Amino acid sequence: MSNTSRSQKNKRTTPGKKMKSKNKKGGSLGLKIAVGFVGFLCVVLLAGMGLFFLYAKDAPKLSEAKLGATQSSKLYDKDGNIFEDLGAEKREKVESNKIPQELDDAIVSVEDRRFFKHNGVDPVRIAGSLVHNITNKGGLQGGSTLTQQLVKLSFFSTKSSDQTIKRKAQEAWLAIKLEKKYSKQEILTYYINKVYMANGLYGMETAAETYFGKELQHLSIAQTALLAGMPQAPNSYDPYQHPKAAKNRRDTVLYTMLTNKKISQEEYDKAVKEPIDEGLQPLATDNQERKVTDNYVKEVITQVESKTGKDVYTDGLDIYTNLDMSAQEQLYKIVNSDEYVQYPDENLQVAATLVDSETGQVNAQIGGRNIADDVYLGLNRAVTTNRDFGSTVKPVTDYGPAFEYLQKSTGTRISDSAYNYEGTTTPVKNWDNSYQGNITLRQALYDSRNVPAVKLFNEVGTDNVTKFLNNLGIEYKNIQQANAISSNTETQDGSKYGISTEKMAAAYAAFANGGTYNEPLYINKIKYQDGSEQTFESKGTKAMEPYTAYMITDVLKDVISKGTGTNAQIANLFQAGKTGTSNYTDDELAKIQQYDSVSPDVMFTGYTPHYSLSVWTGYDDRMEPITSQSNMIASDVYRELMSYVSQNVSNEDWTMPSDVLRIGNELYVKGASSVPSQSSYASQSSYYNNYSSYSSQQPSSSVTEQTVTTPSVSESATVPSSSSEVPPSSSAVEETPTPSTPSSSVEETPTPSTPSSSVEETPTPSTPSSSAEETPAPAQDQSNNSD
Repeated sequence: MSNTSRSQKNKRTTPGKKMKSKNKKGGSLGLKIAVGFVGFLCVVLLAGMGLFFLYAKDAPKLSEAKLGATQSSKLYDKDGNIFEDLGAEKREKVESNKIPQELDDAIVSVEDRRFFKHNGVDPVRIAGSLVHNITNKGGLQGGSTLTQQLVKLSFFSTKSSDQTIKRKAQEAWLAIKLEKKYSKQEILTYYINKVYMANGLYGMETAAETYFGKELQHLSIAQTALLAGMPQAPNSYDPYQHPKAAKNRRDTVLYTMLTNKKISQEEYDKAVKEPIDEGLQPLATDNQERKVTDNYVKEVITQVESKTGKDVYTDGLDIYTNLDMSAQEQLYKIVNSDEYVQYPDENLQVAATLVDSETGQVNAQIGGRNIADDVYLGLNRAVTTNRDFGSTVKPVTDYGPAFEYLQKSTGTRISDSAYNYEGTTTPVKNWDNSYQGNITLRQALYDSRNVPAVKLFNEVGTDNVTKFLNNLGIEYKNIQQANAISSNTETQDGSKYGISTEKMAAAYAAFANGGTYNEPLYINKIKYQDGSEQTFESKGTKAMEPYTAYMITDVLKDVISKGTGTNAQIANLFQAGKTGTSNYTDDELAKIQQYDSVSPDVMFTGYTPHYSLSVWTGYDDRMEPITSQSNMIASDVYRELMSYVSQNVSNEDWTMPSDVLRIGNELYVKGASSVPSQSSYASQSSYYNNYSSYSSQQPSSSVTEQTVTTPSVSESATVPSSSSEVPPSSSAVEETPTPSTPSSSVEETPTPSTPSSSVEETPTPSTPSSSAEETPAPAQDQSNNSD
């Protein structure tokens, strides 16, 4: 037997006593931990309860009126008059005894299976949601009961960012109180009559009668399930707009009814096979007046949601807009009658946006002609970017950047001669298939020459062009040389890339106000249910130097007085503007009945110190062309509306900035290298005296309409389909001559100027009657070049 060590001897003692000592210490520690944990939980629980009741005491009071009322929003025009109540007279309430059991079963099965077992708050559901959200990377699962959903719809905002701990506590407290005051069936009835059901409808009875032409009690199981599933995301599950998503949601509801043993397997199998549009009725509107503002209302809703996250259909907002109802009604009449403009047929479409030049507020907008009565919040062509704005892009894409970054003058000469897109053998051609030689930038712009525009684009460089455009709210994913004369782009990404009447009106407004860009705003102020208010105004950002804005404006005056836009003339009104025409490809032209000139798009954008207005015209079927018989309609619409809105505002000319120098008829940036030497001033004095006399005849303050009738002409040109190369852009298109026969085509009358080899830098002002108008010529494909 081995000897025991010292250390071992010192440790040896009675085994029983030793173990008893250790157990005592371990048990004491464990007990302390347990007691501490329980104590901590108690503190947390008490603190939580205290916080809960602190929040709960500030909860809104239960109100039967709020439980029964829709939380629709009211829209006011700029003068404070209501012009739209989203939800007014669009709800049919159903009595409890007329609600079918299948609807109760469907709602409870998909929304709150334990509805008849909890007291307003369901701890089991909350715990299940918590576990799901921790263990799943997919979408979050809510723990709200049907009662809590009704409380939220009746008393709180539905905006996700508003769902704070305080709000959740108040929601839960009111749900418990609601359950004590009302029966389960009453709560379900309130919910069924309350929920938003898309297309401006509130309540499931309203939806049943509108969508299927029947009362709830007469719907099939499949139809009932569709309605029961819609409140979760009404617009996303709209069977008219999103039939596939609506069917998936309906089938989900049916499956929960099956698993909840509310329908049999046979009923389930039959219901899921029923087409989603079975019995679906055409939507009809009962308010003809709302068509006047339909497109504007759609943009108000979009802007409210994007800027606040609020739901106009459930949050009960008072929305004060920038709508000028008088201008809106006049625009609607101009576009939808032959009283002001003679339209060739019922199918030609018009889109237009009017903005306040100083603030960017959208005062009027229309997105189409002859809209059907059953269209609600329909297609708004005024904000879409899938059509080409042609030469209206030249001031913002070519000449503006050239004045801004290169400090060129309006008298800088440029060669309008044969020229290929850089890096290709593809020629850039003008609308008249000819060249004018050495001309000023002023003439190049008011005569809408394509070659000088592309040359300027390349000289300024894509980086500076992109910067200038971005300053004006215009963006291309990949800008190309052809964008010097076209807004076509392969990628639109909604309306992010490309140009619309909304974007163009806002961009030209920056020229009108001296260089400040303002975001287009439809909303001015919102009043929330809690009494708080939020105002909206554009801060305004510097888009360009004042000299750039003034020089562009000065040249665009010439577009209207003697260039391609004489049809837009309004007597005695200071204004500036630009025409635009797009093109077809040669292959497309071969499929189109030939006229003297054809084009898919014709535009006009113009402005005064007070308003900027952009108008697009074309057919939804792009292969249906605008001909020379109707290519002045864009400027007709512009002239009619601009005449109307300018009647009651002051009529003043733009003031020349201190950094601009006028020599003769041309403008220069002071200190720039383009300013001619002092000795050359005298050579232009004779012309300057004549011009001063001409321009000193200031328009009167009264504005009267004047229509100028001039020959139809074309600014467009297309790239021959036989060309072996194209500009380095799949969306770029060039202007080439129209394939119409020379005898039948009418060329644009050039401005009085010397032969192409010798063009004066300061062309004499010609009278409006001698100027020619723009007419769309056969153009090119989706990448069109215009006037």
